Amino acid sequence: MCRNIRVLHNFEPPATSDEVQAAALQYVRKVGGSVKPSAANQAAFDKAVAAVAAATQELLDALVTTAPPKDREVEAAKAKARSAERYGR
Repeated sequence: MCRNIRVLHNFEPPATSDEVQAAALQYVRKVGGSVKPSAANQAAFDKAVAAVAAATQELLDALVTTAPPKDREVEAAKAKARSAERYGR
């Protein structure tokens, strides 16, 4: 999985449409092999991003869990601590 794509499920507040869009864009960039498509491929790229974002939002809306929602700040602090340990900072 792309390192820049983050877990979006089970957060309070729920993932925003901007977060879903960003994850879709990262996924399509990774699969397509480019950060910016050529003009000839732009329409296909945009269509794929929209389709992946729609599928992602549909998935997030359908998922059910009994776990309590995660706090974004707590999860960000955990990630920062893991990064510091990994890179010796």
